[in-house]
Amino acid sequence: MEKEVVKDIARMDEDFSKWYTDIVTKAGLVDYSPVKGFMVIKPYGYEIWENIQKELDKKFKETGHKNAYFPLLIPESMLNIEKEHVEGFAPEVAWVTHGGEEKLEERLCIRPTSETIIATMYAKWVKSYRDLPVLINQWANVVRWEKTTRPFLRTTEFLWQEGHTLHETSEEAMDETIKMLNIYAELFEEFLAIPVIKGEKSNKEKFAGAENTFTIEALMHDGKALQSATSHYFGDRFAKAYNIKYQGRDSKEATPFQTSWGMSTRSIGGIIMTHGDERGLKLPPKVAPIQVIIVPFAQHKEGVLEEVDKLRITLKNKFRIEADIRDSYTPGYKCNDSELKGIPVRIEIGPKDIEKGECILFRRDTYEKKSVSLDNLENEIERLLEDIQKNMFEMAKENRTNKTHVAKSLDEIKEILSKEQSLIKTAWCGDRECEDRLKEETSATIRCIPFDEEKIADTCGLCSKTANNTVYLAKQY
Repeated sequence: MEKEVVKDIARMDEDFSKWYTDIVTKAGLVDYSPVKGFMVIKPYGYEIWENIQKELDKKFKETGHKNAYFPLLIPESMLNIEKEHVEGFAPEVAWVTHGGEEKLEERLCIRPTSETIIATMYAKWVKSYRDLPVLINQWANVVRWEKTTRPFLRTTEFLWQEGHTLHETSEEAMDETIKMLNIYAELFEEFLAIPVIKGEKSNKEKFAGAENTFTIEALMHDGKALQSATSHYFGDRFAKAYNIKYQGRDSKEATPFQTSWGMSTRSIGGIIMTHGDERGLKLPPKVAPIQVIIVPFAQHKEGVLEEVDKLRITLKNKFRIEADIRDSYTPGYKCNDSELKGIPVRIEIGPKDIEKGECILFRRDTYEKKSVSLDNLENEIERLLEDIQKNMFEMAKENRTNKTHVAKSLDEIKEILSKEQSLIKTAWCGDRECEDRLKEETSATIRCIPFDEEKIADTCGLCSKTANNTVYLAKQY
Protein backbone atom coordinates (compact mmCIF):
# COMPACT_ATOMS: atom_id res chain seq x y z
CA MET A 1 0.00 0.00 0.00
CA GLU A 2 1.87 3.08 -1.25
CA LYS A 3 1.15 6.29 0.62
CA GLU A 4 2.24 9.90 0.53
CA VAL A 5 5.20 9.74 2.93
CA VAL A 6 6.47 6.22 2.12
CA LYS A 7 7.44 7.27 -1.40
CA ASP A 8 10.01 9.65 0.10
CA ILE A 9 11.89 6.86 1.90
CA ALA A 10 14.69 5.09 0.05
CA ARG A 11 14.34 1.33 -0.36
CA MET A 12 16.31 -0.69 2.17
CA ASP A 13 17.62 -3.15 -0.40
CA GLU A 14 18.76 -0.40 -2.77
CA ASP A 15 20.38 2.15 -0.46
CA PHE A 16 20.39 1.13 3.20
CA SER A 17 22.39 4.18 4.25
CA LYS A 18 19.92 6.62 2.69
CA TRP A 19 17.00 4.58 4.01
CA TYR A 20 18.43 5.01 7.52
CA THR A 21 18.92 8.76 7.10
CA ASP A 22 15.41 9.13 5.70
CA ILE A 23 13.96 7.31 8.71
CA VAL A 24 15.73 9.34 11.41
CA THR A 25 14.79 12.65 9.79
CA LYS A 26 11.29 11.97 8.42
CA ALA A 27 10.13 10.13 11.53
CA GLY A 28 11.08 13.19 13.56
CA LEU A 29 13.89 11.66 15.62
CA VAL A 30 16.71 14.11 14.88
CA ASP A 31 17.72 17.15 12.89
CA TYR A 32 21.18 18.31 11.87
CA SER A 33 22.79 21.11 13.87
CA PRO A 34 24.83 24.00 12.42
CA VAL A 35 28.03 22.30 13.68
CA LYS A 36 29.04 19.28 11.60
CA GLY A 37 28.73 15.99 13.46
CA PHE A 38 26.38 17.28 16.16
CA MET A 39 22.74 16.22 16.16
CA VAL A 40 19.61 17.78 17.59
CA ILE A 41 17.54 15.04 19.19
CA LYS A 42 13.91 16.01 18.67
CA PRO A 43 11.21 15.23 21.25
CA TYR A 44 10.11 11.93 19.68
CA GLY A 45 13.68 10.67 19.49
CA TYR A 46 14.44 11.88 23.00
CA GLU A 47 11.38 10.08 24.37
CA ILE A 48 12.84 6.82 23.09
CA TRP A 49 16.09 7.61 24.93
CA GLU A 50 14.14 8.53 28.08
CA ASN A 51 12.37 5.16 28.05
CA ILE A 52 15.70 3.35 27.64
CA GLN A 53 17.20 5.51 30.37
CA LYS A 54 14.35 4.80 32.81
CA GLU A 55 14.58 1.05 32.31
CA LEU A 56 18.36 0.92 32.57
CA ASP A 57 18.49 3.30 35.53
CA LYS A 58 16.00 1.08 37.37
CA LYS A 59 18.24 -1.95 36.75
CA PHE A 60 21.31 -0.06 37.98
CA LYS A 61 19.61 1.02 41.20
CA GLU A 62 18.26 -2.47 41.84
CA THR A 63 21.88 -3.67 41.89
CA GLY A 64 23.03 -1.01 44.36
CA HIS A 65 24.41 1.65 42.00
CA LYS A 66 23.85 5.36 42.57
CA ASN A 67 23.98 8.26 40.13
CA ALA A 68 26.43 11.16 40.35
CA TYR A 69 27.77 13.78 37.96
CA PHE A 70 31.36 14.71 37.11
CA PRO A 71 32.78 17.74 35.23
CA LEU A 72 32.70 18.06 31.45
CA LEU A 73 36.24 19.51 31.27
CA ILE A 74 39.38 17.58 32.20
CA PRO A 75 42.88 19.13 32.60
CA GLU A 76 45.40 17.85 30.07
CA SER A 77 47.84 16.87 32.83
CA MET A 78 45.20 14.64 34.39
CA LEU A 79 44.45 12.97 31.09
CA ASN A 80 48.14 12.25 30.45
CA ILE A 81 48.67 10.23 33.63
CA GLU A 82 47.47 6.98 32.01
CA LYS A 83 49.52 6.79 28.77
CA GLU A 84 47.74 3.99 26.91
CA HIS A 85 44.34 5.47 27.71
CA VAL A 86 45.20 8.93 26.41
CA GLU A 87 46.87 7.51 23.28
CA GLY A 88 43.69 5.58 22.51
CA PHE A 89 41.57 8.74 22.59
CA ALA A 90 44.05 11.39 21.41
CA PRO A 91 42.81 11.58 17.79
CA GLU A 92 39.24 12.23 18.97
CA VAL A 93 39.81 14.73 21.77
CA ALA A 94 38.38 18.24 21.53
CA TRP A 95 40.27 20.93 23.48
CA VAL A 96 39.26 24.14 25.21
CA THR A 97 42.15 26.60 24.97
CA HIS A 98 40.55 29.93 25.92
CA GLY A 99 38.27 31.21 28.67
CA GLY A 100 36.63 34.28 27.20
CA GLU A 101 39.48 36.28 25.63
CA GLU A 102 42.22 34.81 27.83
CA LYS A 103 44.35 31.84 26.86
CA LEU A 104 44.25 29.13 29.50
CA GLU A 105 47.48 28.13 31.24
CA GLU A 106 46.58 24.49 30.63
CA ARG A 107 44.41 23.01 27.93
CA LEU A 108 41.16 21.38 29.03
CA CYS A 109 39.78 18.42 27.12
CA ILE A 110 36.05 17.99 26.65
CA ARG A 111 35.46 14.52 28.08
CA PRO A 112 35.60 11.69 25.56
CA THR A 113 35.05 9.42 28.59
CA SER A 114 35.45 10.06 32.31
CA GLU A 115 37.86 7.50 33.77
CA THR A 116 40.54 10.10 34.48
CA ILE A 117 38.44 12.68 36.32
CA ILE A 118 36.49 10.02 38.21
CA ALA A 119 39.65 8.14 39.28
CA THR A 120 41.07 11.47 40.52
CA MET A 121 38.01 12.03 42.68
CA TYR A 122 37.96 8.46 43.95
CA ALA A 123 41.54 8.97 45.19
CA LYS A 124 40.14 11.70 47.48
CA TRP A 125 37.11 9.73 48.63
CA VAL A 126 38.41 6.21 49.29
CA LYS A 127 40.56 5.86 52.44
CA SER A 128 39.45 2.57 54.00
CA TYR A 129 38.08 -0.82 52.98
CA ARG A 130 34.88 0.43 54.63
CA ASP A 131 34.51 2.88 51.71
CA LEU A 132 34.28 -0.02 49.25
CA PRO A 133 32.69 -0.96 46.99
CA VAL A 134 32.10 2.32 45.17
CA LEU A 135 29.20 1.81 42.77
CA ILE A 136 28.59 5.01 40.79
CA ASN A 137 26.99 5.72 37.42
CA GLN A 138 26.58 9.00 35.59
CA TRP A 139 24.24 10.01 32.76
CA ALA A 140 26.11 12.51 30.62
CA ASN A 141 27.20 13.71 27.20
CA VAL A 142 30.65 13.13 25.73
CA VAL A 143 32.51 14.52 22.73
CA ARG A 144 34.68 12.54 20.33
CA TRP A 145 35.78 14.37 17.20
CA GLU A 146 34.65 11.89 14.56
CA LYS A 147 35.66 12.23 10.90
CA THR A 148 32.57 10.50 9.53
CA THR A 149 29.26 10.90 11.34
CA ARG A 150 25.76 9.50 11.14
CA PRO A 151 22.87 10.32 13.52
CA PHE A 152 22.85 8.10 16.62
CA LEU A 153 25.45 5.69 15.24
CA ARG A 154 28.53 7.90 15.27
CA THR A 155 28.22 11.56 16.23
CA THR A 156 30.74 14.02 17.61
CA GLU A 157 28.60 14.53 20.70
CA PHE A 158 26.38 11.79 22.07
CA LEU A 159 24.48 10.91 25.22
CA TRP A 160 25.32 7.90 27.33
CA GLN A 161 25.73 6.49 30.78
CA GLU A 162 29.08 5.42 32.17
CA GLY A 163 29.45 3.36 35.32
CA HIS A 164 32.68 3.41 37.35
CA THR A 165 33.17 1.10 40.30
CA LEU A 166 35.90 0.19 42.80
CA HIS A 167 36.24 -3.14 44.64
CA GLU A 168 38.44 -4.76 47.25
CA THR A 169 39.31 -7.81 45.15
CA SER A 170 39.87 -8.62 41.51
CA GLU A 171 37.19 -11.34 41.76
CA GLU A 172 34.59 -8.81 42.93
CA ALA A 173 35.54 -6.42 40.14
CA MET A 174 35.33 -9.13 37.48
CA ASP A 175 31.95 -10.26 38.84
CA GLU A 176 30.76 -6.65 38.54
CA THR A 177 32.06 -6.41 34.97
CA ILE A 178 30.12 -9.49 33.85
CA LYS A 179 27.03 -8.58 35.88
CA MET A 180 26.74 -5.24 34.09
CA LEU A 181 27.25 -6.87 30.69
CA ASN A 182 24.37 -9.21 31.50
CA ILE A 183 22.19 -6.22 32.44
CA TYR A 184 22.88 -4.69 29.03
CA ALA A 185 22.08 -7.98 27.29
CA GLU A 186 18.81 -8.23 29.20
CA LEU A 187 17.87 -4.67 28.24
CA PHE A 188 18.55 -5.29 24.55
CA GLU A 189 16.80 -8.62 24.32
CA GLU A 190 13.81 -8.11 26.62
CA PHE A 191 13.20 -4.35 26.22
CA LEU A 192 14.52 -3.47 22.76
CA ALA A 193 13.78 -6.89 21.19
CA ILE A 194 17.33 -7.09 19.79
CA PRO A 195 19.19 -10.42 20.12
CA VAL A 196 22.83 -10.02 21.12
CA ILE A 197 26.00 -12.08 21.37
CA LYS A 198 27.94 -11.75 24.62
CA GLY A 199 31.69 -12.10 24.46
CA GLU A 200 35.15 -10.67 25.01
CA LYS A 201 36.97 -8.26 22.73
CA SER A 202 40.36 -9.15 21.27
CA ASN A 203 43.38 -7.21 22.54
CA LYS A 204 43.27 -5.14 19.36
CA GLU A 205 39.63 -4.15 19.87
CA LYS A 206 39.54 -3.71 23.66
CA PHE A 207 39.09 -0.35 25.38
CA ALA A 208 42.27 1.71 25.76
CA GLY A 209 43.73 1.01 29.19
CA ALA A 210 41.52 -1.97 30.06
CA GLU A 211 42.78 -5.43 30.92
CA ASN A 212 39.61 -7.01 29.53
CA THR A 213 36.72 -5.59 27.50
CA PHE A 214 33.45 -7.47 27.22
CA THR A 215 30.78 -6.61 24.68
CA ILE A 216 27.30 -7.32 23.41
CA GLU A 217 27.18 -7.41 19.61
CA ALA A 218 23.99 -7.12 17.57
CA LEU A 219 23.49 -7.80 13.87
CA MET A 220 21.63 -5.16 11.90
CA HIS A 221 19.18 -5.88 9.10
CA ASP A 222 21.83 -5.25 6.44
CA GLY A 223 24.29 -7.75 7.93
CA LYS A 224 26.61 -5.28 9.64
CA ALA A 225 27.39 -5.61 13.35
CA LEU A 226 26.76 -2.98 16.00
CA GLN A 227 28.79 -2.88 19.21
CA SER A 228 25.86 -2.16 21.48
CA ALA A 229 27.37 -1.85 24.97
CA THR A 230 30.68 -2.64 26.64
CA SER A 231 31.91 -3.50 30.13
CA HIS A 232 35.59 -3.18 31.07
CA TYR A 233 37.74 -4.75 33.75
CA PHE A 234 40.68 -2.45 34.59
CA GLY A 235 42.32 -4.48 37.32
CA ASP A 236 44.30 -2.04 39.51
CA ARG A 237 45.94 -0.23 36.61
CA PHE A 238 43.98 3.05 36.78
CA ALA A 239 43.92 2.93 40.59
CA LYS A 240 47.73 2.80 40.69
CA ALA A 241 48.09 5.49 38.02
CA TYR A 242 45.77 7.85 39.90
CA ASN A 243 47.06 6.92 43.35
CA ILE A 244 43.84 5.44 44.75
CA LYS A 245 44.93 3.79 48.01
CA TYR A 246 43.14 2.67 51.13
CA GLN A 247 43.76 0.92 54.42
CA GLY A 248 42.84 -2.74 54.03
CA ARG A 249 41.26 -5.11 56.52
CA ASP A 250 44.77 -6.10 57.63
CA SER A 251 45.64 -2.42 58.27
CA LYS A 252 48.05 -2.47 55.31
CA GLU A 253 47.91 -0.09 52.36
CA ALA A 254 46.00 -1.56 49.42
CA THR A 255 44.91 -0.61 45.90
CA PRO A 256 41.33 -1.26 44.72
CA PHE A 257 40.24 -2.95 41.50
CA GLN A 258 38.21 -0.99 39.01
CA THR A 259 35.50 -1.43 36.36
CA SER A 260 33.88 0.81 33.78
CA TRP A 261 30.83 0.14 31.61
CA GLY A 262 28.65 2.13 29.23
CA MET A 263 25.86 2.32 26.68
CA SER A 264 24.82 5.27 24.51
CA THR A 265 22.20 6.76 22.19
CA ARG A 266 23.76 4.46 19.57
CA SER A 267 21.18 1.98 20.87
CA ILE A 268 18.47 4.00 19.09
CA GLY A 269 20.32 3.48 15.82
CA GLY A 270 20.32 -0.22 16.65
CA ILE A 271 16.53 -0.21 17.10
CA ILE A 272 16.05 1.49 13.74
CA MET A 273 18.38 -0.82 11.79
CA THR A 274 17.20 -4.03 13.47
CA HIS A 275 13.45 -3.52 13.19
CA GLY A 276 12.72 -0.82 10.60
CA ASP A 277 11.22 -1.57 7.19
CA GLU A 278 10.10 0.06 3.95
CA ARG A 279 7.34 1.96 5.74
CA GLY A 280 9.62 3.48 8.37
CA LEU A 281 10.33 2.90 12.03
CA LYS A 282 9.11 -0.20 13.82
CA LEU A 283 9.32 0.23 17.58
CA PRO A 284 9.09 -2.54 20.19
CA PRO A 285 6.12 -1.73 22.45
CA LYS A 286 8.21 -1.54 25.64
CA VAL A 287 10.35 1.32 24.31
CA ALA A 288 7.81 3.06 22.04
CA PRO A 289 6.90 6.61 23.18
CA ILE A 290 3.40 5.98 21.81
CA GLN A 291 2.24 2.37 22.10
CA VAL A 292 -1.24 2.96 20.69
CA ILE A 293 -2.54 5.62 18.30
CA ILE A 294 -6.22 6.25 17.61
CA VAL A 295 -7.04 7.37 14.07
CA PRO A 296 -10.66 8.49 13.58
CA PHE A 297 -12.41 8.14 10.23
CA ALA A 298 -15.03 10.72 9.26
CA GLN A 299 -14.18 12.62 12.41
CA HIS A 300 -16.39 15.51 11.32
CA LYS A 301 -19.47 13.37 11.87
CA GLU A 302 -21.41 13.58 15.09
CA GLY A 303 -20.14 11.44 17.95
CA VAL A 304 -16.85 10.29 16.39
CA LEU A 305 -14.45 12.58 18.26
CA GLU A 306 -16.41 12.08 21.47
CA GLU A 307 -15.95 8.30 21.17
CA VAL A 308 -12.26 8.74 20.35
CA ASP A 309 -11.73 10.88 23.44
CA LYS A 310 -13.66 8.39 25.56
CA LEU A 311 -11.39 5.57 24.34
CA ARG A 312 -8.25 7.59 24.97
CA ILE A 313 -9.27 8.45 28.53
CA THR A 314 -10.27 4.85 29.25
CA LEU A 315 -6.98 3.41 27.98
CA LYS A 316 -4.44 6.06 29.01
CA ASN A 317 -3.83 4.59 32.46
CA LYS A 318 -2.81 1.28 30.93
CA PHE A 319 -0.99 2.30 27.74
CA ARG A 320 0.98 5.20 26.28
CA ILE A 321 -1.79 6.32 23.95
CA GLU A 322 -2.57 9.33 21.75
CA ALA A 323 -5.34 10.28 19.35
CA ASP A 324 -4.52 11.86 15.99
CA ILE A 325 -7.39 14.31 15.57
CA ARG A 326 -5.60 16.77 13.28
CA ASP A 327 -8.33 18.06 10.98
CA SER A 328 -5.99 19.15 8.20
CA TYR A 329 -4.87 15.59 7.36
CA THR A 330 -6.75 12.64 5.86
CA PRO A 331 -7.12 9.34 7.75
CA GLY A 332 -4.85 7.74 5.14
CA TYR A 333 -2.09 10.24 5.86
CA LYS A 334 -2.47 9.74 9.60
CA CYS A 335 -2.24 5.95 9.24
CA ASN A 336 0.85 6.34 7.11
CA ASP A 337 2.36 8.75 9.63
CA SER A 338 1.76 6.31 12.48
CA GLU A 339 3.59 3.61 10.52
CA LEU A 340 6.48 5.94 9.72
CA LYS A 341 6.84 6.64 13.44
CA GLY A 342 6.74 2.92 14.24
CA ILE A 343 3.75 3.03 16.61
CA PRO A 344 3.06 -0.63 17.48
CA VAL A 345 -0.77 -0.60 17.50
CA ARG A 346 -3.29 1.57 15.68
CA ILE A 347 -7.00 1.83 16.47
CA GLU A 348 -9.13 2.81 13.48
CA ILE A 349 -12.68 3.86 14.23
CA GLY A 350 -15.50 5.58 12.36
CA PRO A 351 -19.28 6.03 12.54
CA LYS A 352 -20.14 2.49 11.32
CA ASP A 353 -17.68 0.94 13.78
CA ILE A 354 -19.20 2.91 16.64
CA GLU A 355 -22.69 1.73 15.66
CA LYS A 356 -21.50 -1.90 15.85
CA GLY A 357 -19.53 -1.34 19.06
CA GLU A 358 -16.29 -2.26 17.33
CA CYS A 359 -13.03 -0.85 16.04
CA ILE A 360 -10.17 -2.05 13.83
CA LEU A 361 -6.80 -2.94 15.39
CA PHE A 362 -3.71 -2.72 13.17
CA ARG A 363 -0.36 -4.17 14.27
CA ARG A 364 2.75 -2.48 12.89
CA ASP A 365 5.01 -5.55 12.92
CA THR A 366 2.94 -7.74 10.57
CA TYR A 367 0.48 -5.22 9.04
CA GLU A 368 -2.43 -7.42 10.15
CA LYS A 369 -5.86 -5.95 10.90
CA LYS A 370 -8.77 -7.36 12.88
CA SER A 371 -12.14 -6.19 14.18
CA VAL A 372 -12.37 -6.03 17.95
CA SER A 373 -15.26 -5.37 20.30
CA LEU A 374 -14.90 -2.10 22.19
CA ASP A 375 -15.94 -3.93 25.34
CA ASN A 376 -12.84 -6.15 25.12
CA LEU A 377 -10.46 -3.57 23.65
CA GLU A 378 -8.13 -3.19 26.65
CA ASN A 379 -7.48 -6.93 26.92
CA GLU A 380 -6.95 -7.23 23.17
CA ILE A 381 -4.42 -4.40 23.11
CA GLU A 382 -2.54 -5.80 26.09
CA ARG A 383 -2.29 -9.22 24.46
CA LEU A 384 -1.35 -7.68 21.13
CA LEU A 385 1.49 -5.56 22.56
CA GLU A 386 2.95 -8.60 24.31
CA ASP A 387 2.77 -10.59 21.08
CA ILE A 388 4.35 -7.79 19.03
CA GLN A 389 7.25 -7.48 21.49
CA LYS A 390 7.91 -11.21 21.30
CA ASN A 391 7.46 -11.41 17.54
CA MET A 392 9.85 -8.53 16.85
CA PHE A 393 12.57 -10.30 18.85
CA GLU A 394 11.96 -13.54 16.95
CA MET A 395 12.04 -11.74 13.59
CA ALA A 396 15.35 -10.10 14.47
CA LYS A 397 16.73 -13.43 15.66
CA GLU A 398 15.67 -15.10 12.42
CA ASN A 399 17.41 -12.39 10.41
CA ARG A 400 20.60 -12.96 12.42
CA THR A 401 20.37 -16.72 11.89
CA ASN A 402 19.90 -16.26 8.14
CA LYS A 403 22.90 -13.95 7.96
CA THR A 404 25.27 -16.03 10.10
CA HIS A 405 27.73 -18.33 8.34
CA VAL A 406 30.67 -20.56 9.20
CA ALA A 407 34.00 -20.17 7.38
CA LYS A 408 37.14 -22.26 7.75
CA SER A 409 39.51 -20.16 5.64
CA LEU A 410 40.16 -16.58 4.61
CA ASP A 411 39.06 -17.44 1.08
CA GLU A 412 35.71 -18.66 2.42
CA ILE A 413 35.35 -15.47 4.45
CA LYS A 414 36.01 -13.38 1.35
CA GLU A 415 33.55 -15.43 -0.71
CA ILE A 416 30.77 -15.01 1.85
CA LEU A 417 31.35 -11.27 2.20
CA SER A 418 31.45 -10.83 -1.58
CA LYS A 419 27.85 -12.09 -1.73
CA GLU A 420 26.37 -10.37 1.32
CA GLN A 421 27.29 -8.65 4.55
CA SER A 422 27.15 -11.30 7.23
CA LEU A 423 28.13 -12.44 10.67
CA ILE A 424 30.82 -15.09 10.25
CA LYS A 425 32.04 -17.67 12.76
CA THR A 426 35.56 -18.91 12.33
CA ALA A 427 38.46 -20.35 14.31
CA TRP A 428 41.30 -18.04 15.34
CA CYS A 429 44.82 -18.59 16.60
CA GLY A 430 44.80 -15.39 18.67
CA ASP A 431 47.62 -13.64 16.77
CA ARG A 432 47.38 -9.92 16.05
CA GLU A 433 48.92 -10.45 12.59
CA CYS A 434 45.92 -12.53 11.50
CA GLU A 435 43.50 -9.95 12.89
CA ASP A 436 45.26 -7.13 11.02
CA ARG A 437 45.27 -9.16 7.81
CA LEU A 438 41.54 -9.83 8.14
CA LYS A 439 40.72 -6.12 8.35
CA GLU A 440 43.14 -5.19 5.58
CA GLU A 441 41.80 -7.76 3.11
CA THR A 442 38.07 -7.76 3.97
CA SER A 443 37.31 -4.60 6.03
CA ALA A 444 35.77 -6.96 8.60
CA THR A 445 36.90 -7.09 12.22
CA ILE A 446 36.69 -9.61 15.03
CA ARG A 447 33.59 -8.56 16.91
CA CYS A 448 34.09 -10.84 19.91
CA ILE A 449 35.19 -14.15 21.32
CA PRO A 450 31.76 -15.47 22.40
CA PHE A 451 31.15 -16.82 25.88
CA ASP A 452 29.39 -19.85 24.43
CA GLU A 453 32.23 -20.92 22.14
CA GLU A 454 31.44 -23.58 19.59
CA LYS A 455 34.44 -25.35 18.09
CA ILE A 456 34.64 -24.66 14.36
CA ALA A 457 38.02 -26.15 13.45
CA ASP A 458 41.38 -27.14 14.88
CA THR A 459 43.28 -24.62 12.78
CA CYS A 460 42.91 -20.85 12.45
CA GLY A 461 40.63 -19.70 9.64
CA LEU A 462 43.09 -16.90 8.86
CA CYS A 463 46.33 -18.90 8.88
CA SER A 464 47.49 -22.50 9.44
CA LYS A 465 48.31 -22.22 13.14
CA THR A 466 46.47 -24.04 15.92
CA ALA A 467 43.16 -22.37 16.75
CA ASN A 468 42.66 -21.17 20.32
CA ASN A 469 39.22 -19.61 20.00
CA THR A 470 36.06 -19.36 17.99
CA VAL A 471 35.32 -15.77 16.99
CA TYR A 472 32.55 -13.79 15.33
CA LEU A 473 33.64 -11.36 12.65
CA ALA A 474 31.73 -8.86 10.56
CA LYS A 475 31.87 -5.41 9.06
CA GLN A 476 30.72 -2.91 11.66
CA TYR A 477 29.03 0.41 12.22
